[in-house]
Amino acid sequence: MEVQEFELIGLSLPAKTSNINQQAMIDCGNLWQQFETENIIASIPNKLSEEIFAVYHNYDGDYTQPYAYFIGCKVEKGTVATKGLSQLTIPQNTYQKIIAKGKMPDCVANAWIEIWNTDLPRVYAPDFEVYDEQSKDWNNATVSIYLSVKS
Repeated sequence: MEVQEFELIGLSLPAKTSNINQQAMIDCGNLWQQFETENIIASIPNKLSEEIFAVYHNYDGDYTQPYAYFIGCKVEKGTVATKGLSQLTIPQNTYQKIIAKGKMPDCVANAWIEIWNTDLPRVYAPDFEVYDEQSKDWNNATVSIYLSVKS
């Protein structure tokens, strides 16, 4: 599926993380905790919806290499991030949509393990997860994962 370019504002990890020794689970979990406890969603200007995007981007190679991580919301084009927040543009790209269902955060972690064990033609451009109304119930969540792939 083709996804058009869009803008996000939110929080970025201060440095890249990696999947080695489950470091990313710690780093990304801490960023989620900050996003939630500081109610970052309330301070994002010109939000287009309440959907939260978790983005894996700026890969040094494939999923075994370091990458950047971002959590935020889609905003109106041209919106400028306020102090303390980061901005990220998701470029137009072709994506493969994967659905993770079940208990959080296990269903998402398990979906990524399955993704890593498939031979999808990934391009390691920004990949993202979308958290919306369907992912509010952590005992029975549905999360959409968008993987950048060759068109």
